[in-house]
Amino acid sequence: MVTTKTLPGGVRVIVKRMEGLLSVTMGVLVGTGAAYETDEEDGISHFIEHMQFKGTDKYTAFELSDAFDALGAQVNAFTGKDMTCFYCKSTSDHAAESFALLAELFLNSTFPEEEMKREKGVVIEEINMDEDSPEDLCLDLLARAAYGNRGYGRNILGPASNVESFTRERLFAYKKERYCPQNIVISFAGNIDLSLASELAEKYFGGMKPCSSAKRTPPAVREKNNLFRKKPIEQAHFAFAFPAIARDDPAFAATQVMNVILGGGMSSRLFKKVREELGLAYSVYSYSSHYEATGLFTVYAGVNPQKAEQAAEAVVSVIQEFKEKGVSEEEFLRGREQLKSSNIFSQENTSSQMLLYGKQLLYKNEVYDFEKRMAEISALRREDVHAAIAQNFDFSQACVASVGNLERAIEL
Repeated sequence: MVTTKTLPGGVRVIVKRMEGLLSVTMGVLVGTGAAYETDEEDGISHFIEHMQFKGTDKYTAFELSDAFDALGAQVNAFTGKDMTCFYCKSTSDHAAESFALLAELFLNSTFPEEEMKREKGVVIEEINMDEDSPEDLCLDLLARAAYGNRGYGRNILGPASNVESFTRERLFAYKKERYCPQNIVISFAGNIDLSLASELAEKYFGGMKPCSSAKRTPPAVREKNNLFRKKPIEQAHFAFAFPAIARDDPAFAATQVMNVILGGGMSSRLFKKVREELGLAYSVYSYSSHYEATGLFTVYAGVNPQKAEQAAEAVVSVIQEFKEKGVSEEEFLRGREQLKSSNIFSQENTSSQMLLYGKQLLYKNEVYDFEKRMAEISALRREDVHAAIAQNFDFSQACVASVGNLERAIEL
């Protein structure tokens, strides 16, 4: 059973009751992230996410973490391109206390100066770790190759110089603009009484006052750059990106099946050809990213630097054959079943459901309809996947990123 309500200040609430379980996941989703930031703000959404855990008037940072642990609850958060999410998972009998703590850190964080100094060091080390993670670095470069230095091309962590410059005043100013009630969704999923979930949301978030959030629209202009970072590492990493559909496009389901067939698993074209037949990569896969007005289809591989160009040629060959010859009926049916099962499996996970229903309400202001989703997948035909392939693979608009001890950049 799913229920929704809108609190007086504009916060939207959705509850997915999952009987028979013993736990519940509760999340607070905010419609902001790296894509909405200015150059001066680059990295601020992520830094605020960290600082939200660093103390309130009622609790120190350690007291907050201890309080969650005392309940056996798990708490965390993440920042994306267009959303920030704070969430906790608890046993059903501790849902009220856990949500009270989640609301406390979300609503009443004070951003203490001493904690800010320490956390800046933590985030800068996270930036350093990302720099030393060549797969992540490659995909960050790819986003920049596709969208430039702004909007969806931003690195979520931001530059260290920005992190060092952030002040409490700037954090509060950004939060005041972006953390407005109408830009917030509270999502519950699991074994929680519907009336209790509603009461908790009302109790802690019902007093939020409406505020004027300046309209920010991330630039969705695609570019077609080739970016390369030479690094003395053992593997070479490269990725190709093609312009893809936005999240509301009618071809969304067909594009997901297409991805499963091309690079979504051990039976995919890329895995079988590049890894199993040619032995050129341990990790090779594809995935799609869909935003409000744009999207990106990505193919990635980590390979031996001496065989990087051979591997890139193999990947391009697989994609070209995929585009020219399409998929067999057997591949289509297998891909469709894999997509069905992944959707069914997610229905049994409270964290997945919290995020799924919360995002649907945040992005589209509607309730996720599982039955409709399954019907859309079941109605797909092989011709729909062929249409998605034709729509998503435009080599003239593709971009490339590569990282490693290479003499030159990988090219399409």
